[in-house]
Amino acid sequence: MPVSRLLPTEEAADLLDMTREIADRHLEPRAAEHETAERFPREVFRTLGRSGLLSLPYPVEYGGGGQPYEVYLQVVEEVAARWASVAVGMSVHVLSCFPLAVHGSDSQRERLLPPLLSGDVLGAYCLSEAHAGSDPAAMTSRARRDTDAYVLDGAKAWTTHGGHADFYTVMARTADDRARGISCFLVSAETPGLEADTPERKMGLTGSATATMRLDGVRVPGDRLIGEEGQGLAIALDGLDAGRLGIAAVAVGLAQRALDDALDYAQERETFQRKIIDHQAIAFLLADMEAAVTSARATVLAAARRKDAGLPYSRQASVAKLVATDAAMRVTTEAVQIFGGAGYTRDFPVERYMREAKVMQIFEGTNQIQRMVISRDLVRGDSGPVNHVLTTPLPEIRP
Repeated sequence: MPVSRLLPTEEAADLLDMTREIADRHLEPRAAEHETAERFPREVFRTLGRSGLLSLPYPVEYGGGGQPYEVYLQVVEEVAARWASVAVGMSVHVLSCFPLAVHGSDSQRERLLPPLLSGDVLGAYCLSEAHAGSDPAAMTSRARRDTDAYVLDGAKAWTTHGGHADFYTVMARTADDRARGISCFLVSAETPGLEADTPERKMGLTGSATATMRLDGVRVPGDRLIGEEGQGLAIALDGLDAGRLGIAAVAVGLAQRALDDALDYAQERETFQRKIIDHQAIAFLLADMEAAVTSARATVLAAARRKDAGLPYSRQASVAKLVATDAAMRVTTEAVQIFGGAGYTRDFPVERYMREAKVMQIFEGTNQIQRMVISRDLVRGDSGPVNHVLTTPLPEIRP
């Protein structure tokens, strides 16, 4: 059920209407089938790309939509309400473009960014490693200089779109310095030596491919280094602030859908000759679910408005991710409860929503890590810098 929104422009309202139409026509009918078959919906991303929905927060001059994050995140929420795997993919693609768009040189942006934002290609983000999830500064993947190129070796874990993406934003170590020895590279999927392992078998988001990417002598031209050598971890953490907002919006959309389905069921199902919504236990449960979704959405959009205003928003992004994903876990669990025994079967999608919500408390930095980020920022006594370079354990990165 569409949520009434206060949007900044008429263009934004039209964009949201278009998103709902696309989501209802192209996502809703396919979601259950693809999730059951664990099949990656590449054709759906092409549809979203052709509609301009994969490049919304980036500048028009490079092929983006020129939309503020406040609007982009509401688009992500609408997509998530129909198909969470696809919404996560949107967020990951936007994150994979972030280093080039924000930290690339003018020449790199002019040459490389338009193809990434064209809608024809899909990106992936390679930061985490099997032993370096919440502590990416511990990564061991290497990039060594070889004349006018870099040669990358190692393995990057938990890569969303792994094996399906057209380009990969890869963090690899160029020096031994823990925090300042990591660099960022833009790698084409066709580069020899870049291979995907068998996709992970996951509890939820089974329509989203997640795989380890193997780097075996992957030769990357020197002009595909984004930023300076040693700047990669700072670039990654900068991107994570924005990425957390994307995942928070996905969580809000998923929670809203679970609430909508639970409300519809409660208005139809009868016990003791009354609709179950007329029992106070169920009515109050739905009220608490509505409060959780509404407050999570407000938290996400407040953080987005800070970002759009050019203000520091790292703490607010962590709060939004924490609040929204915890709310999604709670609301989807309560939706299953309202459906009763039927909710525990695959005859209704609420059991899938609950499985999908769980990982949102884990990727883009576990919610325990978010509490650490927030508390440290409170100790500093301000909103903190947009870029962090910390030498203590850092957020687990990948959806």
